[in-house]
Amino acid sequence: MGDRVLRTVWALVIATVVFSDVGRAVAAGSLDKSLMKLDPVERAHQACVIKGLEMVRRGGDKRLAKADRIQPDTFKRAQFDGSVVTAKGAAVRANKHWYALSFECQVSDDQMKALAFTFKLGNEIPPETWEEVGLWQ
Repeated sequence: MGDRVLRTVWALVIATVVFSDVGRAVAAGSLDKSLMKLDPVERAHQACVIKGLEMVRRGGDKRLAKADRIQPDTFKRAQFDGSVVTAKGAAVRANKHWYALSFECQVSDDQMKALAFTFKLGNEIPPETWEEVGLWQ
């Protein structure tokens, strides 16, 4: 997958999260078009990231109320079996802090939507290790 396509998907993910309801509808259409350009595994991962941000923000932990990134493959590659993405080595960023995260996410048959997302928050990841695992401020 090209860097340009991935950058487009990430820009649309951010737009979907930030825009008003009208903007979200427009961005969702663009997001769907961008997601369809990805292979099924990457599409499933991105659908889970979108749903995951929503779920961790509403999960009750005040530290995550403003979560803005999920990296599904930080410590270990997330696994995809056709309908479920399992990430045991993910990370979530909120307020310039990264936290270890594990999640399981069920996706639709076309991998366009996450249907269910459960997660477990781990410890804060020390900033001195971020560069080594591909995280940033």
